[in-house]
Amino acid sequence: MSGVDMLTLGAILGMAAVSFAVRASGYLVLRRVQPGPFLRAFLSHLPGAIFVAFAAPAVAQEGLAGLVGAAVTLLVMARTRSATWALLAGVASFWAVRASGG
Repeated sequence: MSGVDMLTLGAILGMAAVSFAVRASGYLVLRRVQPGPFLRAFLSHLPGAIFVAFAAPAVAQEGLAGLVGAAVTLLVMARTRSATWALLAGVASFWAVRASGG
């Protein structure tokens, strides 16, 4: 193979195989074992916690505009239960605060 380092290719393929094995093993285990109420509750909250872990630093980095945008997004989502309207309102309020100098 010209232009491809075999060590790099091996590392990429190895990481892909390990990543697939980790994901597949989770499905296989949960197909055979029924989680208890605590584990089910924990797993149901995990996607939200991961999203917050990614979003919180970005919101904090944007200062007042980020905080206002996040707050408006949460309020509209709580009222309408529509992700589309919540995101539109949050982005609009973010840009409005940013345009006003905040």
